[in-house]
Amino acid sequence: MRKDIKIPKVKDVYVAAVREYNKDFRTHDWNMYIINDGKEPLETVLIVSEGRDDKNITSRMRHSLKLLPPKSYAKIEFLEDSVLPLNNYFNITYFMGDTLYDKQFELPANSALEDNAVQLPVMDARGVLAR
Repeated sequence: MRKDIKIPKVKDVYVAAVREYNKDFRTHDWNMYIINDGKEPLETVLIVSEGRDDKNITSRMRHSLKLLPPKSYAKIEFLEDSVLPLNNYFNITYFMGDTLYDKQFELPANSALEDNAVQLPVMDARGVLAR
């Protein structure tokens, strides 16, 4: 029955936008990262991202990681300037042991600003955390 299904809460996993210098193009770009601040590895990580608002929607991007070790991070994707005015959603699904976890993170429209940046866990960087 539905009441018997236990949905575990995602904790110690974050998605963040980080502004970084791109040496090849000599620009400062926003890149999205997944951060595992937990004590256990994340296995078979699936990430589906898209941006949307009332009028526009981007293509869905799909990414996967076989393993994200504890206290580590991985780059998800580059955020082009044209998607920053959209609400950007990142659906993260992964296994920790035998348990499946799932959470949707949102980077609200126009929130990827250096003024909104905070010190990120695990990474030696500042960035904007998706909620």
